[in-house]
Amino acid sequence: MINNQPLVSVILSVYNSDTSISKAIESLLAQSYKNLEILIIDDASTDKSYEICSEYEKQHKKISLFRNKENLGLTASLNILIGHSKGDYIARQDADDVSTRDRLEVQMKQVIKMNLDACCSRALVMDTNRVIPGFSYFLPIKLLLKYKNPFIHGTLVIKKEVLNQLKGYDEMFVFAQDYKLMSDLVKRRYKVKIINRTLYQLNMENNISNIFKKEQEYYSKCVKQNIQPTKQL
Repeated sequence: MINNQPLVSVILSVYNSDTSISKAIESLLAQSYKNLEILIIDDASTDKSYEICSEYEKQHKKISLFRNKENLGLTASLNILIGHSKGDYIARQDADDVSTRDRLEVQMKQVIKMNLDACCSRALVMDTNRVIPGFSYFLPIKLLLKYKNPFIHGTLVIKKEVLNQLKGYDEMFVFAQDYKLMSDLVKRRYKVKIINRTLYQLNMENNISNIFKKEQEYYSKCVKQNIQPTKQL
């Protein structure tokens, strides 16, 4: 521990993000919460993502870089990183988003103070400064989960032991894996909270949700209906 801070393992999967990955990594290196490791996996990128991440790994001891020989997708890549993690807590970060400097410090204080199993925060949408979730933030999480995922995946901080109890991300869910995870957490009555602070800047242009909209809708429907996917789109 550093100043009694538990170790946080930040997991970040990268695929063809050479225009944004530096900002994402820099936002993690600048965190006011110091006891962290940054685990990055390149999911067989065809651009310069791996080379950029490799340079960061050479310069910073906190960073460990891994590489998939073939594109496995986000769900499987995150499970690989969880397997390499050493922290008592797992935090997420997406390759095209940015964490505020105090993000992990604020979240870890809340997690420890309230003995949370997992927490997320609100975020600002890049270029518009729109806060999400918006009005729906004030509605009960259990109600919202019936209609949509109210959690921003990139802001997740979760106890590693809880993830292990759930056996990680459900790899049947190639998409909407975060919706599935958070739905399972709430159903099993783990203690989950969304912090009323904008601790993250979220890219919503040309991201996975937009590019694979049809796939997201199918897997999200499976979560809502509490069924396993029966086809790969």
